[in-house]
Amino acid sequence: MMDDFPLLLSTLYDRAVRLFPDQQIVSIESDRSLIRTSYGQTDERIRRLATALDRRLGVSQGQAVGTFAWNNQRHHELYWATANTGRICHTLNIRLFAEQLVYIINHGEDQVIFVDPDLAPLLAPIVSELKTVKTFVVMGEDASGCGLPDAIAYEDLIADGAPHGAWPQLAEGSPHMFCYTSGTTGDPKGVAYTQRSTYMHVISNLATVHISPADNVMPIVPMFHASAWGYPFMATTQGARLTYPGPDLSAEALVPLIESERVTFSAGVPTVMLGMKQYLETHPNADISSLQAFLCGGAAVPRSLIEWFWKAQGVRVLQGWGMTETNPVASVALLKPHMMDWDFDRQLDVMETAGMPTAGLQVKIVDDEGRRLPEDGEAFGELLIRGPWVTAEYYNDPRTPESFQDGWLRTGDVCKITPEGYVRITDRAKDLIKSGGEWISSVDLENQLMAHPQVMEAAVVGARHDKWQERPVALVVTREGSEVTEPQLLEFLRPHVVNWWLPDRVIFIDEIPKTGTGKFDKKVLRDKHWEVLSG
Repeated sequence: MMDDFPLLLSTLYDRAVRLFPDQQIVSIESDRSLIRTSYGQTDERIRRLATALDRRLGVSQGQAVGTFAWNNQRHHELYWATANTGRICHTLNIRLFAEQLVYIINHGEDQVIFVDPDLAPLLAPIVSELKTVKTFVVMGEDASGCGLPDAIAYEDLIADGAPHGAWPQLAEGSPHMFCYTSGTTGDPKGVAYTQRSTYMHVISNLATVHISPADNVMPIVPMFHASAWGYPFMATTQGARLTYPGPDLSAEALVPLIESERVTFSAGVPTVMLGMKQYLETHPNADISSLQAFLCGGAAVPRSLIEWFWKAQGVRVLQGWGMTETNPVASVALLKPHMMDWDFDRQLDVMETAGMPTAGLQVKIVDDEGRRLPEDGEAFGELLIRGPWVTAEYYNDPRTPESFQDGWLRTGDVCKITPEGYVRITDRAKDLIKSGGEWISSVDLENQLMAHPQVMEAAVVGARHDKWQERPVALVVTREGSEVTEPQLLEFLRPHVVNWWLPDRVIFIDEIPKTGTGKFDKKVLRDKHWEVLSG
């Protein structure tokens, strides 16, 4: 028996390259050009890059390589060249503040940073503060004029190196990727994805949402955020075609790309899908009939969005849930066989949940004292999770004990679990609104508001109230040309929520601020509107 054979990503990679050498990888580059290559051609480049990491850049096994890049071909090559050789790919979120970037680059001790040409100006101002970075590599054919000292062009870096031979036999517990939380409060926290954790995440998620070699997978979720939810690894493992959308994630760019490349599966946040919906409504001739499913997560997916995509486009929106700490996909809202004959409205009750935990993971909800609560669909408490690809600690961070309890990760999400085993997220603990001692779910209010045909986005936060301590205030972005009023939106909400949940104010704004991962930045909204009900 080979029970102790290590779970290494290189074994998944080698199988894919051998069996599917002609499978295509399509990439939109930083200059908006399209390049088309194959698994076999990319393998040659990945092996040259692996050699260059060692011999030209001097990066040893166990050291970190920073990436500051969009979803594209070269980023894909970096994922695999580092994973296959024992280096650590440290994906840097391009939307973090400068001081947060400095913190995570220094904390991860990045030796080299690979940067897309159009993103180099964001790094140039902080170069002097980076303590461990020895070299910058511009991900293109030319590094001149990038503003980074002694930068090397990616294509020059890999041009002359001999292709790497057999991949080393690594310890399965060794890290291959650093992913940091977005750090909306305090410094970002680092999570180390290991060979074993990502291998297990890949296998379990492919068993949950099947991808085959016949699929064309387009990860819209950024590769700098929780490894694009693992889809570059999952798609490669199955030998599926890959389409990387590059820097333009507008619906005007994504929908034609789906149409021209015949994408079958994609993944991204609800704001991306909302944009696609608006585009498709105004471009009825757009053809996304190839798209079969879209995994949507990062924030609660409005019920109305799930319904529209299925009825108008035949696309199954699968709500997923996870965290950087869970590698990240941890649950998916799939219907059970006996639910297939239910009417669609009843199916939506299931599809709008965060779903069932993927095979291998365990979840529970607890009260403020840590006591387990019943899974009856009524009791709600903090969600705890554990399993073989859930991190056990933050990388070199004293805040670890705050988030881990007796082998369980405290998620900070307030949830119910139904008797059928579906997790229904009520809110983030920090986003619940406590009014007169009773809890109000901002997520439920937001979903109801975004079901209104004239509402594009809606965020609900608590505002200070002299009598009730906190009351809900809705911040709403309407569609262009909309004349919907505050009384009309409150009347629209009235049949769906109890009266005391109704927002005290509906404030119309031009844009809802987003975090580095595309979620509504409620901290900014709370700070700005905390006193709006005072006086």
